[in-house]
Amino acid sequence: MGDPKIASRQPAVLELEPGTYYWCRCGDSQNQPYCDGSHKGTEFAPVEFTIDAKKQVALCQCKHTGGQPFCDGTHKTLP
Repeated sequence: MGDPKIASRQPAVLELEPGTYYWCRCGDSQNQPYCDGSHKGTEFAPVEFTIDAKKQVALCQCKHTGGQPFCDGTHKTLP
């Protein structure tokens, strides 16, 4: 798999309501950090994740996290 596009070098810190979400893995979505279908025709696919209770999350936007879709600080080590 190729490298995804870095959408931002900072996480998106959001308060999410319970529900199912689709995190953009390719970095091309115009609706970051969520998928808008821009990956179609590529090797990337969105990551589905579910929030069970309202809570604050930090969603990765550098697309290199080891804990997709959540930020693990990897953006601090990217060149």
